[in-house]
Amino acid sequence: MSFSKASLFDFPLPKPLVLSHPSSVFASKRFVTRPILSLSPTVLLPTRPTQIIAKSSSVTVQHVSEDASEEDHQSKDVSGDSIRRRFLDFYASRGHKILPSASLVPEDPTVLLTIAGMLQFKPVFLGKVPRQVPCATTAQRCIRTNDLENVGRTARHHTFFEMLGNFSFGDYFKKEAIKWAWELSTVEFSLPADRVWVSIYEDDDEAFEIWKNEVGVPVERIKRMGEADNFWTSGPTGPCGPCSELYYDFHPERGCNEDVDLGDDSRFIEFYNLVFMQYNKTEDGLLEPLKQKNIDTGLGLERIAQILQKVPNNYETDLIYPIIGKVLELANISYDSASDKAKTSLKVIADHMRAVVYLISDGVVPSNIGRGYVVRRLIRRAVRKGKSLGINGDGRGAFLPVVAEKVIEMSTYIDPDVKLKAPRILEEIRQEEVHFNKTLERGEKLLELKLGDALSAGDKKPCLSGKDAFVLYDTYGFPVEITAEVAEERGVSIDMDGFEAEMENQRRQSQAAHNVVKLTVEDGDDITKNIDDTEFLGYDSLSARAVVKSLLVGGKPVVRVTEGSEVEILLDRTPFYAESGGQIADHGFMYVNGSQDDDAVVEVSDVQKSLKIFVHKGIVKSGALEVGKEVEAAVDADLRQRAKVHHTATHLLQSALKKVVGQETSQAGSLVAFDRLRFDFNFNRPLHDGELEEIEGLINRWIGDATRLETKVLPLADAKRAGAIAMFGEKYDDEVRVVEVPGVSMELCGGTHVGNTAEIRAVKIISEQGIASGIRRIEAVAGEAFIEYINSRDSQMKRLCSTLKVKAEDVTNRVDNLLEELRTARKEASDLRSKAAVYRASVISNKAFTVGTSQTVRVLVESMDDTDADSLKSAAEHLVSTLEEPVAVVLGSCPDKDKVSLVAAFSPGVVSVGVQAGKFIGSIAKLCGGGGGGKPNFAQAGGRKPENLSSALEKAREELVATLSEKLV
Repeated sequence: MSFSKASLFDFPLPKPLVLSHPSSVFASKRFVTRPILSLSPTVLLPTRPTQIIAKSSSVTVQHVSEDASEEDHQSKDVSGDSIRRRFLDFYASRGHKILPSASLVPEDPTVLLTIAGMLQFKPVFLGKVPRQVPCATTAQRCIRTNDLENVGRTARHHTFFEMLGNFSFGDYFKKEAIKWAWELSTVEFSLPADRVWVSIYEDDDEAFEIWKNEVGVPVERIKRMGEADNFWTSGPTGPCGPCSELYYDFHPERGCNEDVDLGDDSRFIEFYNLVFMQYNKTEDGLLEPLKQKNIDTGLGLERIAQILQKVPNNYETDLIYPIIGKVLELANISYDSASDKAKTSLKVIADHMRAVVYLISDGVVPSNIGRGYVVRRLIRRAVRKGKSLGINGDGRGAFLPVVAEKVIEMSTYIDPDVKLKAPRILEEIRQEEVHFNKTLERGEKLLELKLGDALSAGDKKPCLSGKDAFVLYDTYGFPVEITAEVAEERGVSIDMDGFEAEMENQRRQSQAAHNVVKLTVEDGDDITKNIDDTEFLGYDSLSARAVVKSLLVGGKPVVRVTEGSEVEILLDRTPFYAESGGQIADHGFMYVNGSQDDDAVVEVSDVQKSLKIFVHKGIVKSGALEVGKEVEAAVDADLRQRAKVHHTATHLLQSALKKVVGQETSQAGSLVAFDRLRFDFNFNRPLHDGELEEIEGLINRWIGDATRLETKVLPLADAKRAGAIAMFGEKYDDEVRVVEVPGVSMELCGGTHVGNTAEIRAVKIISEQGIASGIRRIEAVAGEAFIEYINSRDSQMKRLCSTLKVKAEDVTNRVDNLLEELRTARKEASDLRSKAAVYRASVISNKAFTVGTSQTVRVLVESMDDTDADSLKSAAEHLVSTLEEPVAVVLGSCPDKDKVSLVAAFSPGVVSVGVQAGKFIGSIAKLCGGGGGGKPNFAQAGGRKPENLSSALEKAREELVATLSEKLV
């Protein structure tokens, strides 16, 4: 995230909006609006505590439980924005540092998306990095997709939600966590104490005593639960501990008997979870006490908002309902009169658009892999739900951008950066929706083809496979309900068991990929835990004396390696740059100089980082290397210079892009290599040649200015306030390195750079292309790589001029003339082949025979040897036009050794009796290892088994005769 803490949390609250009477609730023509769900950060309850519930077109008022005093509820702001602020202020006043929400794209490689508030603190909990503060509090944006099918169906499932959390890193433990959670709930948020239940782990007597004796919760409202519910583990091994959860009781009148089930969603809602991280689980399953006991909590903002705003579900809180209101406008319906199915669709659209907007804002764009697929799938589900509500797109074929605008409008206190990125977010959504509408059309065609295959299989009960139904659903966005309706009309059933099996398989994969936070200590930890961070010297020096601290072969520690060994080397200090921020690692050598027996040379071909420990990967070229030996580590200076040139050129490229195509353009990836640079950026169209020339010209002008670069280390907040841009994929500490080309570029970057832009010499853009929806890529060369590129192109041009026997300036015209001559020659050849095919068709036309009695059809099924597909089509069309109507023609050929071409042409008289070329040719093509289809009167197909052509044509002849004989009786 690039916003400062001040911008997120230190905002002035607007003046309170006081609702004096429930009559202020008004109904529009389309939907009911609840002032209690106003977007204002301050929403006060009426003077007399009330609950406002919309039913049909009327509004009823219910009194709040008298257990909470009237004074507690007066002037209490229960808007979602206020709840978030009150939570953070509550813990800030108790010594917690307010930290900003981490990006939805986590630094943790084991998790696809940020799924919990604790994720950004994982290295601290693992003990891999020292704590920066003793305790913290956050409002973390989260994404979970493992329960996608439940979104909108239940009161509380979401893909996007906010988790309010307080965390202790060895500072306080159970007593404080429990007492503060109770105080927050019953005092700050004024929940009636007799409506709050707690659960504890079955063996956690310590928590029981605190809840019972120090907080005063009656024993009958403290439930002991088993490991599955109340013991948190990060995985098979690693930090873990018991939990204690707080539940709100919507129906206290049902009593407190022993049979009360906290899992009863109709009565209870879990809103706060306290994890007491106090053990380390070993590989043997033993629980060892941790030296540093931690607290990890999570309070669902949407859930507590539902409770405080007294609405039936999370979706009717002011965090989500205004978005639903926008969808209601587009669908021209009212919420109160909508069916349950329609309400589910409304909730899905609102939920998914929250997730999509914040994901795109954090740099995730629709694609077919990883995080991009999550965005694509959410957009497609929203589009399908919109169609089920009868929503039509705008003039450009999209409606979701209108909904997204409402999400962006509500983003101020969640992530201020969203509004700055609004144009790009809306365009990404629009493009994906328009693209998906076209995909839906293709899905309809595929469905028709699959149903045709099922009908032509000859089974008594035609059935569409579950796998095909799932492909239509998952790839083409075709709801299985629609697939079933269309199939039923055609007399085809669906293998729903197979479909559900495919769905369940996807759910398991989704849960495995998206919903596990692994805190397990990695294999290398037992090696690195006793090794200090590597001191990096590479900014100022290309060589250094260093001591070998550890050697690894095949991931296992060794004391000594000899010639030919592939080895990983850990040094106490190094001049080698480790791969990071898009820049590849330095190459070079390590030398050991001692007696003749001790001399060694190691060639280093890669350097990676594990936290701040550098791992040098290489091969021992001669001699032997031992732990404890001193080496001379030397970086390849030429390759380092190439990397420096390309890295600084990348910074200039980003600045030029922002100047030419717009400031909203942002980096989406990069590669800084020795031979080129690659820069990926968010943009929704190809760049014009003129734009590329302008970008290239700007960069080379800045290079020519011979500007000295400035580098300095600043606090992260100061660097961001100064306008420094963060490099994609880079992780930053509290102190950051800022690389500035004065007047041109300022970025947070740990990479290596030239001292003066003149060192770059020149930059040449060699390609610009799209690599995913909304993502473009520029490749360029600079410095020595630029010279090599120009020399290579000059050499190629000289050879081309020699071959064409023209000057360089005449090459384009000569090539254009040659291409025109080639096109003319190809057309002439094609015309000749078509004429030859028509002539051959005339010769075989006398082989046509008639089928039928009262009405006859002329049938011709023949092979035309090696005729190509286009000529085969011309021959079939000629035969249909010259033979007496009605006529059915099927022709086949083998234009290549592994290729079959088939064509079916039926006259109107044949089609009118119910025989269609498109359906007929597909089953014939299958015999040749292929497929195809087309219109009722004309269809083409292909295959890969020429040896089966003869039998396929015989099959075609038999089926035509049988079908026509039956139709013409």
